[in-house]
Amino acid sequence: MNSSIPALELHELQKHFGRGKGLVKAVEKVSFTLPQGEIFGFLGPNGAGKTTTIRCIMDFIRPTSGLIKIFGKDAQKDAVDLKRYVGYLSGNVRLHKHWTGQEHIDYFSKINDGAEGADHLIERLDFNAKLKTKQLSSGNRQKLGIILALMHNPALIILDEPTNALDPLLQQVTYQLLEEARDRGATVFMSSHNLAEVEQICNSVAIIKNGELVATESILSLKQKHLYTVKAQFDRTLGNEDLKMDNVTIVLLDNKHVTLNVKGDIVPVLKKLSQLPLNDIEVHHASLEEIFLEYYQS
Repeated sequence: MNSSIPALELHELQKHFGRGKGLVKAVEKVSFTLPQGEIFGFLGPNGAGKTTTIRCIMDFIRPTSGLIKIFGKDAQKDAVDLKRYVGYLSGNVRLHKHWTGQEHIDYFSKINDGAEGADHLIERLDFNAKLKTKQLSSGNRQKLGIILALMHNPALIILDEPTNALDPLLQQVTYQLLEEARDRGATVFMSSHNLAEVEQICNSVAIIKNGELVATESILSLKQKHLYTVKAQFDRTLGNEDLKMDNVTIVLLDNKHVTLNVKGDIVPVLKKLSQLPLNDIEVHHASLEEIFLEYYQS
């Protein structure tokens, strides 16, 4: 497969439900390009439009308008052919309750012309394939969903909240499996509302809110957005006017104790605070979650 062709392209994707006063704009003019060989996070709160976008990509539902391409091919016109290259995990794994895990694996193996990675995945995820799925916990059902998505070594892996119901150890195993797939040349597109998860394994991220794309960023560029929390103690009680500065938000002003959020260059803020009767100060660099909340959820 030509590596210069993007793994996934969305152009002005829209998906609306209902009509008139009941019209719901679930996805509104979403566009981004995902190069091959990356782990790409599709980030947003529940109800933001992540699952609807994925269902359009998988051709489970048809867009109202816009274009989706997978490896340069139309995701609707070439949907049947493209399924050979795609591994998919639903956000709500549905399984045949009277089948064992192995029966699911055997069935998917026939559909995908092989499942050479199944045994390895069963071992890595510590999954009992002999049990019927009606006997499985939600975590074990998720394990089986991951196995079915990855076992045929797909070129594009599309995952909707992949670590749902998994304990922290299995979450780490899942991250390792996705990183190994990327290192083999696969592309991973995963939706998540978990910022720590995205920060750990993704190369870049698209952020969606209320159906609209608000940003597409590399993880590195997100981390380079300067946002600080400053906690300070003074020898006297201060007022709002003492702390009035550009790009500074007062979070707490309690007698002699102050907490500030600083967006951008922190040097002028420290200089201003040093001119006040400062007793103690602590500066904390924001986490990715705090950056996200400040820049994209306002």
